[in-house]
Amino acid sequence: MNTNPLYRAAPPADLDQLDNGLEATLKLQRAAYFAHPYPSFSERKADLLKIKALIRDNRDAIVAAISADYGNRSRHETLFAEIFSVMDGVDHTLKHLKQWMKPQRRGVDWKNFFGASNRVIPQPLGIVGAIVPWNFPINLSFSGLIATFAAGNRSMVKMSENSRHLAKLLIEKCPAYFPREKLAFFDETGGVGIEFSKLKFDHLLFTGSGLTGRAVMAAAAPNLCPVTLEMGGKSPAIICDDYPLRKAAERLLFVKCFNAGQICTTVDHAYLPTAKVNEFAAMAKDIVSTRYPTLDTPDYTSMIDERSFNRVVAALEEAQERGATLVQLIPGKQWDSASRKIAPHIVLNAPPDCALRTREIFGPVLPIIAYTSIEEPIEAINAGPRPLALYPFSNDKPLVHHLLRHVMSGGVSVNDGLFHVGQHDLPFGGVGDSGMGHYHGHDGFVTFSKMRPVFYQAPFSAIKFLWPPYGKFATRYLDFLTR
Repeated sequence: MNTNPLYRAAPPADLDQLDNGLEATLKLQRAAYFAHPYPSFSERKADLLKIKALIRDNRDAIVAAISADYGNRSRHETLFAEIFSVMDGVDHTLKHLKQWMKPQRRGVDWKNFFGASNRVIPQPLGIVGAIVPWNFPINLSFSGLIATFAAGNRSMVKMSENSRHLAKLLIEKCPAYFPREKLAFFDETGGVGIEFSKLKFDHLLFTGSGLTGRAVMAAAAPNLCPVTLEMGGKSPAIICDDYPLRKAAERLLFVKCFNAGQICTTVDHAYLPTAKVNEFAAMAKDIVSTRYPTLDTPDYTSMIDERSFNRVVAALEEAQERGATLVQLIPGKQWDSASRKIAPHIVLNAPPDCALRTREIFGPVLPIIAYTSIEEPIEAINAGPRPLALYPFSNDKPLVHHLLRHVMSGGVSVNDGLFHVGQHDLPFGGVGDSGMGHYHGHDGFVTFSKMRPVFYQAPFSAIKFLWPPYGKFATRYLDFLTR
């Protein structure tokens, strides 16, 4: 995920004060956990309803704060991808939580342990730390918190330096819903990220770039703190020859333009049959210009900051200078530095070693790569780091199964992009360079719980016949078991 680094080179104004704030909060939450290590269902339900209330009560302020952080963030995108997704996630969790909390029966080896029983008991880990990026700051903080609180834990959340307005709002509003020993938010004021990831959490959830993810994992390693890393990569779409081209274009371009392409699971690039490339580009202009008539429409989101804006513009200019064709999808300016908006572009014939082809784009630019055989995209994808998502478009079920078997990725949406992430009952996570671990729904509950195995011995144990000194019975019995 090509977000800004969460570790800043400049130290904070007062490192001792920062350390004391983080450590003091962790100590407070740790003491609260030891005093009450297993919240009841009703307590967890109350916490989840408070999450929903916090989001609902402050909905308009959250929308405004996120837009202020972006310069312009589509209100509808925030409502759909952040506000609704969190409230719906709470509802899903409340529907299933009582069942998730039940101890699980497991089988027993009756030959040796007749009359005994086994259970797996989900128990809270303790304190979960979360490092959250700027691109979906409510979704990516509160979806983790839903699973964290469902599992009975407490949490500390560090926001991005690019979420300054939102972080201020959450820090101000949170105490009205949660005491600090339950939940605390932290702003990135310089140096917070690295100190935060050094804390001795019971689990650490990180969403962000691969570079920063490696640093987070290294910082957590001395504490043997388990980490869930959700990173990005170059998630490809493969449009197969049998799939209706217009439908593919309509779906892909909605995903690519959403949040101006600043999504870790967006379609980074697309493979198309050679004969359909020009037709797809023409369709793309028609589709996108209808949705976004001008660059200054409030429905279209800005790049988060000047650095991101300049990076994507430079990548477009480099590709064009090296022979690529830029197809601008809405009329008027290609980009505007004042609003930090970049018109959506299709890029044809981009050199394989240019930035658009080698680095995660994280912007409203879709390189098209032509192919003549389905094995070409399979080989190309497998030659690089494993992506966070794969998007095959085909109504040919055997072909889809072939792609699923031969291309590994974190998740998959078939005949669409992105929306596997919105399924509450599917685990979300990467693989290889795109991350490790899963959360969302039941998988998040499991990630933030200790699924604790417990063996209950029977009143009478046959194992006593195997106590030393070993006699004839033990010899015969073990010979019988090991034949």
